[in-house]
Amino acid sequence: MTDPIRFVDTTLRDGHHSLWAMGMRTGMMLPVAETLDAAGFKAIEVFGAGHFRKCIKELREDPWERMRAMSTRVTRTPLAFMMLPSVSVFDVTPYSLMKVYLEQLAAHGIGRIQVIDPSNDFSHRLPRLIEMIKRQGMQLVIGLVYSLSPRHTDTYYQDKAREAAAFAPDALFIKDPAGLLTPDRTRTLVPAVLKGAGDVPVEFHGHCTTGLMPACYAEAMPLGVEAVHTAIPPLADGSSQPSVFNTVSNASQLGMDASLDLQRLKQVSHHFEEIADAETLPKGAPVQYDVAQYVHHVPGGVISHLHHQLKQIGLFERLDAVLDEIGRVRKDMGYPIMVTPLSQFVCSQATLNVISGERYKQVSDEIISVALGHWGREAAENISPDLRDRILAMPRARKLAEAGREEPDIGAIRDRLGGASVPDPELILRYIAPRTEIDAMYAAGPARVYQTGGNLIVRLLEELAAGDRFDRIALDVGDGHLRLSRSRTERTIS
Repeated sequence: MTDPIRFVDTTLRDGHHSLWAMGMRTGMMLPVAETLDAAGFKAIEVFGAGHFRKCIKELREDPWERMRAMSTRVTRTPLAFMMLPSVSVFDVTPYSLMKVYLEQLAAHGIGRIQVIDPSNDFSHRLPRLIEMIKRQGMQLVIGLVYSLSPRHTDTYYQDKAREAAAFAPDALFIKDPAGLLTPDRTRTLVPAVLKGAGDVPVEFHGHCTTGLMPACYAEAMPLGVEAVHTAIPPLADGSSQPSVFNTVSNASQLGMDASLDLQRLKQVSHHFEEIADAETLPKGAPVQYDVAQYVHHVPGGVISHLHHQLKQIGLFERLDAVLDEIGRVRKDMGYPIMVTPLSQFVCSQATLNVISGERYKQVSDEIISVALGHWGREAAENISPDLRDRILAMPRARKLAEAGREEPDIGAIRDRLGGASVPDPELILRYIAPRTEIDAMYAAGPARVYQTGGNLIVRLLEELAAGDRFDRIALDVGDGHLRLSRSRTERTIS
């Protein structure tokens, strides 16, 4: 009898976060929702905290509607949400608003919360957050974020697994956001975490940034992890997770039963391949081994955004300089784990250093907040003393220190964001984004559904003919002529 191995699908969250800079639209997800639901996954990642602002500002799609629409179609597999102890990812959110946030996630169909602390500091804000998650009846899965440094030893992770298991979660997961694990380290890390976890199941989540993660998965599965996190091509590999097809094949060779419906997953793969071609979106592919990853540690979900943002400001040619500076800033900051939000804080500061031409001429509020301890004692204490003293001596640091971390009640937050009449879902949106962006999102109307698998020309004509924008459509292909109008249809081939 073969050993079972379960799978968590990351395509709709981390897959496009890593490869499409969170650019997947709701209408791209909906046509394959039922197919994914029937494929046999342990859970399906569908959203993360960072996706809210992307949906509102750039995609102009209602994030709550995405969750609701997916939950009406995915009825047997838990929909997973990846989160920090924060609503907007980059701030320390008051507990009163976190409570409303979690209530709304549960109300909109989220059944599983995958939560991390960016420094694995389980004494910081996680205890109260975990209480709130359990109160909503959602599954609780706690992440142990992997990093490389003298203090991130196997013993460190065994102790952290023991601390996390004390919260009685439904599972733990090893999270390697920068793809730094090697097969050798996997063989020692996984047993250490399993020992610390005790009876709590352990899952495995890593990015393919160095090209080694498929091999790490092959090492981790027979060691006793209960589930692995994979993506469906073309949203696998590259800076994303390993391909579900490759991982299932390797599991079979290792004598393990995946129990996934691969035929259904091939349909999903074809769907996203067609969308990637039509929208000129990147496709994940195996990458060559890159030693630089072990210097800057930029994770998969951040590297795609770094590319995107540098292109937007016309500085993509400075990418190598920014990556080199990221490694230096990370060293100055005491080697923080490069995971959201600390990875973004480090990347932003490195970019500031490169653009200004002088290191730490400007220091972001986020880096100051780390030095002040707003993101936990461990993160603050590991900053190099010279840099920490320099940061804390800045007038801005003194101002932020005097303001302290507020813990306003929900009434005060409501007053600031529109009053008691503002519905809870809208309250969360207003906390994350300006009203102008939210209004533009609503004005954009419902999400367009991306149908695939048929004749592309027929679908184009159907979309052009929908509504009342065009009274007449003409199409010429070689000697073929097609004329459409509101009153009659002509087709001439000569």
